[in-house]
Amino acid sequence: MSIDAHHHLWDPSDRDYPWMDDSVAPIRRRFDVDDLRAALEGSGVDRTVVVQAVHDPGETAWLLRQPAPVAGVVGWVDLTAPDVDERLAAIVAEHPAALVAEHPAALVADDPEVETVAPRLVGIRHQAQDEPDPGWLARPDVVRGVRAVADAGLAFDLLVREREHGAALALVDAVPEGRFVLDHAGKPAIADDHGPGGSAVADAWRARMRAFAARPNVVCKVSGLLTEAGNDWRDRPVARYLREVVGTFGPDRSMFGSDWPVSTLAADHAEVLHTTTAALADLSPSERHDVSTGTAERTYFPGEVTQT
Repeated sequence: MSIDAHHHLWDPSDRDYPWMDDSVAPIRRRFDVDDLRAALEGSGVDRTVVVQAVHDPGETAWLLRQPAPVAGVVGWVDLTAPDVDERLAAIVAEHPAALVAEHPAALVADDPEVETVAPRLVGIRHQAQDEPDPGWLARPDVVRGVRAVADAGLAFDLLVREREHGAALALVDAVPEGRFVLDHAGKPAIADDHGPGGSAVADAWRARMRAFAARPNVVCKVSGLLTEAGNDWRDRPVARYLREVVGTFGPDRSMFGSDWPVSTLAADHAEVLHTTTAALADLSPSERHDVSTGTAERTYFPGEVTQT
């Protein structure tokens, strides 16, 4: 069994998602746990981490009420709020780790206990890629907020493109005690990579990935690369990028995430999973386990015992 460490659930009729313009019209509808279970059928995924998609504490509260296979939530909090530590403590108090840790078997979607187990807050994310200021993550008030995230024992997901990479690295260096997760391998411009492997686009991305990997408190999500490659992703070097992510960070600092349902703009969940596993087929069994399960467990569920 494995973990899908990055997917979303949402209901645009319940709250506004500013990024949902006509370019993503096919996914501008409600996606709930029933849709998720249908997408995961036969995949071997038995636990998931759902990730915020809007700067709204109400969405985080809604995600924390979702049943299995959702096991953890990467939510949102106003990092610049003077009382950010109190806000985090209030969320964690409402959804304690024990609810999941004491009932690991109930994480399986068809388990009869499933409705009694609540997911818990495992991380925080802010969509820094949408901030007008490319240096937003390095602002002193934001750094203070991320320190509060680390003090609460939570991971912090970095949703950044090339424009924000410098600020993200400055943040990581400013909070060495934090656990950071680089979403979607830093969102490389695969659609613009037309070279045989040594293009300027690829080389620039490789340099940035080496900079992140040099920080031992950063792990990377092997996720979102099909959509970054565009509609003709099958003609792009997606597999090469997948392999290079794991080669740069190592399997023990790489984790699989489908980015479903955003990924459905390019392929269904099964094809995303197959494309990823095929690209990494030469890894050893223990290395594949790290990418599919182990890294996500260590990052989002530290202290829990893996069930075998």
